[in-house]
Amino acid sequence: MKLLGRLTSLNVRKVTWTAALLGLDLPREDWGTGFQSTQQPEYLALNPNGLIPVLVDGDFVLWESNSICRYLAAKLGATALLPAEPQARARVEQWMDWQAGELNNSWRVAFMALVRGQPAAPEAVQASVVGWNRHMAMLDAQLARTGAFATGDAFTLADVVLGLSAQRWLNAPIERASLPAVSAWLQRLGAQPGFSTYVDNGMP
Repeated sequence: MKLLGRLTSLNVRKVTWTAALLGLDLPREDWGTGFQSTQQPEYLALNPNGLIPVLVDGDFVLWESNSICRYLAAKLGATALLPAEPQARARVEQWMDWQAGELNNSWRVAFMALVRGQPAAPEAVQASVVGWNRHMAMLDAQLARTGAFATGDAFTLADVVLGLSAQRWLNAPIERASLPAVSAWLQRLGAQPGFSTYVDNGMP
C-alpha cells in the first residue's frame, strides 16, 4: 500500500493523520506542485482528475481524500473512528461530506488569493472570508451542542478532516470570528497522536 501526494497538501495530510491514528505505516511518494506532475499519463491513469492524493493498495486504486480515510478505517476495523452502526456512521460521514463540499468551497477563493497568491477580485476574496467565517460558525454551534467532538462524545474521522480545515482557518491571514467552541475543540484534538505532525505543523 502507498499514498501518492505531497505532504503540503491538506488533503494528503487528512490521510497521513488517519494512518497515524490507525498505527499504519503508509509509504508516500511526492506528487503534485513542486514534485512529479499529476498530469503525467501514468498518474492520470490512476486519477483522471489529476488531483492528490491517490491510494494504491495492490491492484486497488482510490482517490478522494475522505473516501481514502474511510477505506483505511474500514480496512483496519477501526470502528472508533468510523462506527459500524448505521446512524452513527452516517452522522460521521455527513460532517465529512460537509467538510469536503460546503466548508472547503467557502474558503477556496480567499485561501488561493491570500495564501497561494492567485489573482482574485477583492470583493470576491471578502465574500469568501465572510462565507468561511459563516461556515466555521456552523461548526462552532455543533461543537457547542456536543461539548466534545464533531458528532458527540467520541473522536471520529469527522474530527480528522474538520480539524485540518479548522487549523487552516486559524492560520489564514484573515479577520476571524470569535469561536470559543472551535478553539476548545482544537485544544482537545491536540491530544490525539499525529496532531502536531500533520495538523499543527505550520503548513497552510
